[in-house]
Amino acid sequence: MLSEELIAIVGERHVLSRPAELLAYENDGLPGYHSRPRLAVFPGTRDEVVAVVAALWRAGVPFVPRGAGTGLSGGALAGDVVLLGLQRLRRIVAVDPVARTALVEPGVVNASLTKAATPFGLHYAPDPSSQTACTIGGNVAENAGGPHCLKYGVTLNHVLAATVLLPDGEIVALETPRDGRAGYDLLGAFVGSEGCFGVALDVTVRLTPNPESVVTLLADFRSLDAAAHAVSAIIAEGILPAACEMMDDATIRAVEASIYAAGYPVDAAAVLLVELDGAAAGLADDVAAVDRLCRASGARDVRTASDAAERARLWQGRKKAFGAMGRIAPDLVVQDAVVPRTKLAPILARIAEIGARHRVRVCNVFHAGDGNLHPNIPYDASDADEAARVHAAMREVMELCIAEGGSITGEHGVGRDKLAYMDRLFPAASLDAMCRLRDAFDPRRRANPGKVVPARYCREWAGVTDVEP
Repeated sequence: MLSEELIAIVGERHVLSRPAELLAYENDGLPGYHSRPRLAVFPGTRDEVVAVVAALWRAGVPFVPRGAGTGLSGGALAGDVVLLGLQRLRRIVAVDPVARTALVEPGVVNASLTKAATPFGLHYAPDPSSQTACTIGGNVAENAGGPHCLKYGVTLNHVLAATVLLPDGEIVALETPRDGRAGYDLLGAFVGSEGCFGVALDVTVRLTPNPESVVTLLADFRSLDAAAHAVSAIIAEGILPAACEMMDDATIRAVEASIYAAGYPVDAAAVLLVELDGAAAGLADDVAAVDRLCRASGARDVRTASDAAERARLWQGRKKAFGAMGRIAPDLVVQDAVVPRTKLAPILARIAEIGARHRVRVCNVFHAGDGNLHPNIPYDASDADEAARVHAAMREVMELCIAEGGSITGEHGVGRDKLAYMDRLFPAASLDAMCRLRDAFDPRRRANPGKVVPARYCREWAGVTDVEP
């Protein structure tokens, strides 16, 4: 049996097959989808990963790579196939402070990498809200962003090379073309491929020097519209904040009622969390300009974090906002559309109207600086009527963002959650091209089947061998 072969590779305690054991793996961070794997296997070394994938290839069995399971698109769900958990591969192999790089295994936690780089005055810039739990391998799969991607870019901008195990067992080295070398950027294709191209055995990432000075401001507004106009005014002034985040009144109240309370004004309609960093010389001018522009746009108050502790508290409230919404309702839908920054104000007004019409509560917390919206709707999935209204509202929100020239994901990925919107955003020829690119890495569709591109455009391999427990 396959399970016995896998046990021989990784040990009995690292292969799960009983339903009770697999229950924890039937969701990722998005609670609306449930798919229980047939088996889950957790290799602890590079050689074990290679041996496991080889065994699956011989058996003709598809698999789904999974890191910490913090994703928000249903992309790491292994419905009735094998889940390949990579969280045991957590070695930081090397930190090179001269080259400002690190070589890490895929199970390294995002925040742990920055902790290892801190003694050298460096950090890993991509900072998803789940950075204390999410892994570098998962970040690479989803091309994860975070609040500071406004200035520093997403995961793609910080990955220099990767050793990749293809589903047929071949190991390939991918790196960013540099020094005028010719060739396709296959690494760029792999980053963000959502586990559909293979498994990263290790990743070489760029580390970023810590800024000389950091200033964090909190501006509160009487309306979302005023806050949105402040964002456009800041960017139009030629200022590039490290981060520019917005939270609406529903989110503020949820955070302030939780253990993550950060001191946000609960009577505000919206707040902006703006962080500026860089050389100390001249930074005060940018701070003064942001203060002035926020007040000119209608801010009631703009305050500056007095020290590192207050700055950390303000950021904890923002990054734990999704968790704080658990106080409102047992379930949550979160979307990840990207819209033109100059259209933030009217689009936010339309989203509010959609929520009111469907009688659902929309909580907005998002990366305002680059127009990456995260409308959230807390709800009770056991209430069929409410669940139907929630999903109808979310469909309208996504269709609105597409119609306004936006995209369906900025950092959470397509996974299963956004499959229905792919052909509304891309023509058939583009979807076919995506399928053919996938074929170059995984022609038999063994890695993460049924994700990203609808099956009618990208015929999934149908010969899945039953997995014996």
